[in-house]
Amino acid sequence: MVMGSQNMEQQPEKMNVEIKQLDSSQVKDFIDMLLLFEEVFKMEDFQMLDKHYLQELLKQKNFIVFAAMCQDDVIGGLTAHILPSYHFQSSEVYIYDLAVKTEFQRRGIGRKLIESIKEYCKVNNLESFFVQAHEEDTHALEFYHSAGGLSEKVVHYTYPMRK
Repeated sequence: MVMGSQNMEQQPEKMNVEIKQLDSSQVKDFIDMLLLFEEVFKMEDFQMLDKHYLQELLKQKNFIVFAAMCQDDVIGGLTAHILPSYHFQSSEVYIYDLAVKTEFQRRGIGRKLIESIKEYCKVNNLESFFVQAHEEDTHALEFYHSAGGLSEKVVHYTYPMRK
């Protein structure tokens, strides 16, 4: 996705950024977000999934997607999963991915995405939300800390099923 608006490049401080929750009718915006994730996270061997699969994913009630939009372009996004709990009569939200297009970072867009998921949790009576960040990703660690997150030292284990 190419950001073609010179107005956005010349006056980024005056950008009108809207955060919207995506539904299954907005699969194009979701695809644009996934391409943004590929770019920002420098994902090698990324392959876009089938449009029908992505549309069905957006229909699932335990999957949340917020897009940061500027002039109908996706410039950031957040995906999250609602996890039912057996510790309390509510659920938690796990932020799976959060990214802002590189040229729009450090302008409050990521914070707006965090505020959107925070409001979503309040409105839906969800217990909390959490996110993981790689220890060497100091930019992400600083961002989550400055956005009010409380860090915990944990070790993450992955069990790959495909090689």
